[in-house]
Amino acid sequence: MDRKQVDDWLVGYEQAWRTPGTDTLVTLFTEDASYQQGPYLTPVVGLPAIARMWEEQRDGPDEVFRMTSTVVAVDGDTAVSRHEVHYGDPVTQEYRDLWVMRFADDGRCRSFEEWPFWPDRQPPGVPQS
Repeated sequence: MDRKQVDDWLVGYEQAWRTPGTDTLVTLFTEDASYQQGPYLTPVVGLPAIARMWEEQRDGPDEVFRMTSTVVAVDGDTAVSRHEVHYGDPVTQEYRDLWVMRFADDGRCRSFEEWPFWPDRQPPGVPQS
């Protein structure tokens, strides 16, 4: 993978989130892909399970959100990207997210791991501003 391929995949991911149904997920994820929504959460494994999770997690393809993505690093089949997402208009939820992705030879993701951060959730011991 190179930065352009990863950036194209990220564009495809956002387009898929904005598209009704889950048919486009086959172009993004391998049949046996794992999708971990947080560093300590159990991964969702397999394209059918990812599709179910996808539909349960979003409000629908008309969900109002703005997402910016930046590829941070690419090393062989592994990439890291940084995201900022704002939901609603006016914004009702926002978060920053790191994605760690491992890709198959055909450019589809075989392992997806999110590291989400919300502005109102701080780790224990971190002073609130």
